Amino acid sequence: MATYLTPALAWQRLREGNKRFVAGTSSHPNQDASRRSSLVENQHPFAVIFGCADSRLAAEIIFDLGLGDAFVVRTAGQVIDDAVLGSLEYSVSELDVPLIVVLGHDSCGAVTATKNAVETGQMPVGFIRSLVERITPSVLTSLRNNQTDVNDMVVENVKQTSQRLVDSSRVISGAVDSGRTAVIGLAYSLADGRADLVSSIGRL
Repeated sequence: MATYLTPALAWQRLREGNKRFVAGTSSHPNQDASRRSSLVENQHPFAVIFGCADSRLAAEIIFDLGLGDAFVVRTAGQVIDDAVLGSLEYSVSELDVPLIVVLGHDSCGAVTATKNAVETGQMPVGFIRSLVERITPSVLTSLRNNQTDVNDMVVENVKQTSQRLVDSSRVISGAVDSGRTAVIGLAYSLADGRADLVSSIGRL
């Protein structure tokens, strides 16, 4: 059964799930056989979560979600490429998802690698270099603002990634402008499990 939420209600639902996870009272909703059966023909996720690929950042767990609740896209350092943009546009245009979440976390390895590359001038080899190149603007912005801690750079990367999604995609920017969708940036704490709001674009 379809459940269409406003961006504000979708964010409220994520907040409540994250509070349960932090408190150790997760309810593990929508994970039974009847839920699985109900989703065979279609899906109506209420959020798309674009997060870091870090193994400690499992979106459905930290927001206490189940099958069919979230459309999830993950790359190291939540770096954008064409496949990411296409996936997010699909969630907005075909699935009518009201909330796009950009999810970063403290002690991010991809951001740390970028910080080291900027400071030493030594670029990593292989395709890791592509990740570092895409995160470098966030690291440079942080350094210009005298923010030298990697976790400040994580927050800056979340903010810049959120803005880049809107700037790069007419589908996403159109949905935001019309009020159908909002884009929020969250910073996750590995130690306590909290996902805190650090940016928002659109009406919440």
